[in-house]
Amino acid sequence: MFEHYSVLKSETINHLDVDPEGIYVDCTLGGGGHSEAIAAALTGKGRLISFDQDEIALEAAKERLKKYEDRVTFVHANFRQLEEKLAELEVTDVDGVIYDLGVSSPQLDVEERGFSYHQNAPLDMRMNQEDELSAKEVINEWPYEDLVRIFFKYGEEKFSKQIARKIEAARESKPIETTGELVELIKEGIPAPARRKGGHPAKRIFQAIRIAVNDELGAFQDSLHQAARVVGVGGEDRCDHFPLSRGSPVQASVQKMEFQPTFTEKHTNDPRGKTAAFSFS
Repeated sequence: MFEHYSVLKSETINHLDVDPEGIYVDCTLGGGGHSEAIAAALTGKGRLISFDQDEIALEAAKERLKKYEDRVTFVHANFRQLEEKLAELEVTDVDGVIYDLGVSSPQLDVEERGFSYHQNAPLDMRMNQEDELSAKEVINEWPYEDLVRIFFKYGEEKFSKQIARKIEAARESKPIETTGELVELIKEGIPAPARRKGGHPAKRIFQAIRIAVNDELGAFQDSLHQAARVVGVGGEDRCDHFPLSRGSPVQASVQKMEFQPTFTEKHTNDPRGKTAAFSFS
């Protein structure tokens, strides 16, 4: 069953201050937790448009939100297509947009998706199974310099060069096929004392590969600029709240944008990370 713990759900809904007859967008439907809370606050005159590029998540959320089908529209698309898909629905102005970024718990738990470093599975990490680029292609075909770049930029891994060298050497003899093989190479590239602290030694590299495979920061930047245009068209004062999972690369990305959100960080019941929340108006 696709069931995901929605971080900062109550804070998000409180901050949105949902107008029962308003129009809202959930850019990361996932397990449907945020969407369910928003839909429950709407009347039949209100509208929620929920995006997800993961078809499995989308179908599961449709079942969860079945009782709100009179007010929820589901969109199978990446949120970087926000304005395009809203235009198709003849929506130009919305009252609020939310994001809950990162990999979901069910995606980590489904072995064959290849997101988890705790399971031995084919290298994949695609959030949209229709996309062509996978973790296998990144690991086996991208040059050493690009591996170092994404490991450091998206994973903040200080042993990026050493790990990339191990990968480069290993793939010369045969392709790297599984997450288990990759985990062993990562461990080989990190000195023993460093492997014993700071959590699982593969977590930063897996995060970096996932972000690269799905172009998460590029998609988020594109989408956030679009959200700023569709929220509050007409000069009304509105506020948007975005919960961000596992956020330092995302925070760095947002801080380069024209508007400067305010960040707060909070540990949650989700053992897989902490959440950074920010808002802008």
